Amino acid sequence: MFKNMIVYRIAPQWQVELTQVEEALAKAPFMECGATQEKSLGWVPPRGDAHGPLAESVGGQWILRFMVESKVLPGSVLARRVKEKAERIEQETGRKPGKKESKELKDEAKLDLLPMAFTKQGSMWVWIDTTSRLLVLDTSSQGRADEVVTLLIEALPGLSVSLLNTQTSPQAAMAHWLKEQEPPVGFTVDRECELKSANEEKAVVRYARHPLDIEEVQAHIDAGKLPTKLALTWDDRVSFMLTEGLQIKKVSFLDTVFEGTKADDGGFDTDVAIATGELVKLIPDLIEALGGEAESGVASAAAAVASEGASMPAPSVESRAPTNSAPARKSGAGGVVTGPAQVPVDTDPESAPF
Repeated sequence: MFKNMIVYRIAPQWQVELTQVEEALAKAPFMECGATQEKSLGWVPPRGDAHGPLAESVGGQWILRFMVESKVLPGSVLARRVKEKAERIEQETGRKPGKKESKELKDEAKLDLLPMAFTKQGSMWVWIDTTSRLLVLDTSSQGRADEVVTLLIEALPGLSVSLLNTQTSPQAAMAHWLKEQEPPVGFTVDRECELKSANEEKAVVRYARHPLDIEEVQAHIDAGKLPTKLALTWDDRVSFMLTEGLQIKKVSFLDTVFEGTKADDGGFDTDVAIATGELVKLIPDLIEALGGEAESGVASAAAAVASEGASMPAPSVESRAPTNSAPARKSGAGGVVTGPAQVPVDTDPESAPF
């Protein structure tokens, strides 16, 4: 649970009960793909129980689970079926299908093949901490996170969020930690990082299972290569990979976290309690290590949008940069999404399960 994290800040004016969240999610439950349906998405019970609640509370932490199912239809198979249809038309009429007709043949071929296609499923944990006003998604793909957050904003009236944004960019902070060999208080630098040149060559140097307190790493930074990933450990309890986009990847809970627990102390409630109990302390410490939280403006943005009185199109979530926040946008359901001004490159779009 929560092997990767993209973190959002929830505006303080959003105050709802768990029952309201449950009612909202119940309007969009997950259903398996129909015979000719390419993709299906929706909410499933986090515990995995059939007909169970779609929103669970464990120790005051709200847990949701988003599911996606898609049909696997290889492009080569589709192209072969389209070619067969086109050849049949040419044999029967003596002419080759035009551009418009070829598109129609492709749609027909897809409908023919979808009922026979295999399906794949993937899910994403969603954690809402109403006390700390955090929304955490278990993914390392910003594109997948944007999709789920937009659906949440449409489903939950008044929800306003912004990507977590810090005074110091993760890249600048990581470069300082490596160059000066001064990790932030409570953290240690581990044995993995990636350095990338900002020039046209985009040269990349990767270290794995290798000490980083060496002159070679400092020389790379002096030469203009900047960290895009750095492995860290917090409080000897949680190891993770920090990225330049403030994504937290490869989260691993160390043995000290499980001291005092029995081998059979498993199950949903225990997993949630352990994960959220550690991460709700790690995230503020990480924010502090990055110079504190930058003014995201979710609250003021929500007020500004509300005062405009004019409707705006539904939002697509904007992503992180270490500078000013992007303008507020209003969703069809009245929610607001803000984010840093520049959109980071989605460097790991295939890592999420859908």
